[in-house]
Amino acid sequence: MFSQTLASAPATLAAVDAKWASSFAAFDEADKLQAPAPGGVLFVGSSSIRMWDGLETQFEALPVVVKRGFGGSRMEDCKTYLSRLVVPYKPRMVLVYAGDNDLAEGRTPQQVLDSFKSFVKGVRQELPDTRIAYISIKPSPSRAALLPSIREANSLIKDYVDNTDNADYIDIFSPMLSTAGTPREELFREDALHLNATGYALWRTVISAHLPAHLR
Repeated sequence: MFSQTLASAPATLAAVDAKWASSFAAFDEADKLQAPAPGGVLFVGSSSIRMWDGLETQFEALPVVVKRGFGGSRMEDCKTYLSRLVVPYKPRMVLVYAGDNDLAEGRTPQQVLDSFKSFVKGVRQELPDTRIAYISIKPSPSRAALLPSIREANSLIKDYVDNTDNADYIDIFSPMLSTAGTPREELFREDALHLNATGYALWRTVISAHLPAHLR
């Protein structure tokens, strides 16, 4: 039973910052209403995950898909709340989208990499067989000034993932650029930061192609 899975999570959980309290309360309530079976595919990260409507039903060939995105979060936060976001669900694969907000708040590409490495280490310690996939930082029109840092962070993480067992790097950055090398505005909502339905359709196509054959 999933309740037993939850009970087997680490006894010491990171205290939730007040700004995330409502998000984690919603996760807890959802788990009480319908606890996801272990062995599924888990998506975690910032608002690009949280705002993906219908994510749980868009990968029909996968086992149970669980969405745990909390808007405004950073790679650092995903690392900090690993014991709440990932461990209780015992997924066979976890996909993470984070780092976008880290850079926007002034963190360096190296710091984003360090946070991701800590995330991977934490997953490996608790769930050694779980596959980890990093969804690259997207090129948003509203954050065009950050493109050099985004490219650097993506490159650092790709190099790390390429040398890490049971891990994947999913490049959504490249297909979101125009032939001129600028962010494709038609993939975004009016705020030029969050994806629209066309943008999410592209993400679904790219991510599906990178999923291991045994999960598709």
